[in-house]
Amino acid sequence: MSYSVRFAPEALAQLEAIEQYIGDAGSTLTAMRYVDSIIDFCEGLVTFPQRCRQRDDLFPGLRITNYRGSAVVAYLVDTASEVVTIVGVYYGGQDYESALREEH
Repeated sequence: MSYSVRFAPEALAQLEAIEQYIGDAGSTLTAMRYVDSIIDFCEGLVTFPQRCRQRDDLFPGLRITNYRGSAVVAYLVDTASEVVTIVGVYYGGQDYESALREEH
């Protein structure tokens, strides 16, 4: 199977907010590199996307993984269409559980 990765509009907005936050606190270049590395990490989910922790308690089919201990990536896997959808990227200890419960 060869999966593709898509980013939900909410996840893209979160990535932009992370980049803005880091850029405002320090370096724009560092912020861009960090967000690019998160995107690369997410795109790596094309290989065995079911490997991460399933969180059906938040909503059915949700999977969670950590990026470098500073960000949480939430995603869904559609095995029928072979698509991984990134539904959220939560940075710096954000309460992703509450946010995901409210969204769904």
